Amino acid sequence: TMVVYHFSSESVTEGHPDKLCDIVSDSVLDACLSQDPDSKVACETASKTGMVMVFGEITTKAVIDYQSVVRNAVKTIGFDDSSKGFDYQTCNVLIAIEQQSPDIAQGVHEGKAEEDLGAGDQGLMFGYATDETKELHPMSHLLATKLAAKLSECRNNKTLPWLRPDGKTQVTIEYEEKDGQTIPKRVSTLLISTQHAETTDATPNGPPLTNEAIQEALKKHVVEAVIPKEMLVDTIMHLNPSGRFVIGGPQGDAGLTGRKIIVDSYGGWGAHGGGAFSGKDPTKVDRSAAYAARWVAKSLVSAGLCKRALVQVAYAIGVSKPLSTYVNTYGTGTKSDSEILDIVNKNFDLRPFAIIKELKLKRPVYSKTASFGHFGRNDPDFTWE
Repeated sequence: TMVVYHFSSESVTEGHPDKLCDIVSDSVLDACLSQDPDSKVACETASKTGMVMVFGEITTKAVIDYQSVVRNAVKTIGFDDSSKGFDYQTCNVLIAIEQQSPDIAQGVHEGKAEEDLGAGDQGLMFGYATDETKELHPMSHLLATKLAAKLSECRNNKTLPWLRPDGKTQVTIEYEEKDGQTIPKRVSTLLISTQHAETTDATPNGPPLTNEAIQEALKKHVVEAVIPKEMLVDTIMHLNPSGRFVIGGPQGDAGLTGRKIIVDSYGGWGAHGGGAFSGKDPTKVDRSAAYAARWVAKSLVSAGLCKRALVQVAYAIGVSKPLSTYVNTYGTGTKSDSEILDIVNKNFDLRPFAIIKELKLKRPVYSKTASFGHFGRNDPDFTWE
């Protein structure tokens, strides 16, 4: 049987206020792990005009200068001048960090053999993979992410000097679904909203920047540079449809860690257990088990056992073995789902200790996962890929 439908996924750039918070949280995590790989970190960030607050529980041997870690993170994002609505040099950085609760520590890791490390909390996590792109990632989300990354690139290399750090993208793809397999046919609609300066050269007295100029430049330097030509068929484009987006970043909207969990994962495909990634060390299964579930799903598809796979795992605090493991191949499997689940159980050890060891998750590589997606990326540090 075949059905046709339109499915949309979104992404955001590093300067989006929620993403800024994810990046700050993961920068703190990396600072801890680079000095003490066994750091226990649960770091949240909130941001509004001229303010970043970092709060949570951290137990580490590392000595961290939170002020400089946070300011450097904001600087790399590109908020370096009050004309952009935020400045890493002058913003107020508030810190409210305590130690990990001793009740949690004694239940999860204290006094246990390394391999008996319990899950840091209960919860359920999903991994998804599909053969519709070479990255084995859903195309609607992959293209939305690539548009956001291209916005960032055009800003950083000054191709479009009027671009500012905050931006959002959205891509709708027309799919044919045939016996469970998803086949992208074309991009039916796409949307880009980006923060911008008032002038074409981003100086106070430069020539005024018009909406027409923004739309023309986005189409040429972002859309046509990213979307394959054969996918741009009767595509409706909304380029800065609000008409004005000068105020952005934390000044435009308040930001919080963990409020872009679908942007971070599969763009609405598969499923999500609700746990965010950024600011969490790998004993937190919200992160490590979601990475492992992606690794399993991707392995099943790349081994040719199915064309699409959704994998769920669930944990209890202090217990190392998953409470359940589930596989759904959407009817695309070369074997039954229960046979494929047996293969997973025989080949993958999904205890936190084993995941951390196998995927080398104690390395300080997390700040680069915090923008442009945790999955579908070609980077040797993304071991789960």
